[in-house]
Amino acid sequence: MRLRKRFNCTWLSKGMFLLPGILGVLVFTLIPFLDVVKRSFYTSLSGEYCALDNYRRVLQNKAFRLALYNTARFMGVCLPLLLVSGLLLAVAMERHSFLEKWKVLYLLPMAMPAATIVLVWKLLFARQGLINGLLGAHIDFLQGENAFWVLVFTYVWRNLGYTLVLWLAALKAVPGEILEAARVDGAGEARCFFFITLPCLKGSCYTITVLSLLNAFKVFREAFLINGPYPSGEIYLLQYVFHNWYANLDFDKMAAGAVLSAAVTGSIAMLLKRLWDRREEDR
Repeated sequence: MRLRKRFNCTWLSKGMFLLPGILGVLVFTLIPFLDVVKRSFYTSLSGEYCALDNYRRVLQNKAFRLALYNTARFMGVCLPLLLVSGLLLAVAMERHSFLEKWKVLYLLPMAMPAATIVLVWKLLFARQGLINGLLGAHIDFLQGENAFWVLVFTYVWRNLGYTLVLWLAALKAVPGEILEAARVDGAGEARCFFFITLPCLKGSCYTITVLSLLNAFKVFREAFLINGPYPSGEIYLLQYVFHNWYANLDFDKMAAGAVLSAAVTGSIAMLLKRLWDRREEDR
């Protein structure tokens, strides 16, 4: 009887502790999103039910398809670069303690305002700037294909410190006894890393990948401040489409596009989770 009362009190205290967060997510995230889903099936002006017409208009829109391709390309390049570079840097920092003293330097880009970063890029990549002077040619790094790689570098540079901290926390959770036993048995550092450390990082890798995926959408601020609402086709991302639709008050497309984007992002997260769970079951 006492155990039952204690169990009920524990769950009640946990429920009261989680209640404000649950209510916040419900009121500020879930309910508004459900309202957007509802609006995606109606016209914004007349309020008439239009079935899937809004979704057809979005999928047939050339700007949306271009932005979808560029966003997928951007994430396909950025995420592997960020995850691998962050992991390698975290491993080096864990093995060489003197590098950990400079860990704060990797977090400084996150503290810098987006407007400051844009100002630095504009000064650095000016036509008469330092790089063009060294190259002996006038190259516009803020337009065309060059702008895409500048945007990739900006994302990796700004998020590397955050990813590094997450990888360091994951590495510290790897059981040291297993590594020591492997080294005693004659395993080298490379075998210890690939056969012990990496398998232990699978759970953390899922979390870091999802967080990096979500942070990739925030790079729009730098791109918008540099190139305005209509940049070159190589860096025309989904955020530009929604910004321009909002400026034109095209709420029908915005609602349908938001639902499609959320569905794709959620599907990717669920697919990654499924792949990680399957690997854990195989082990």
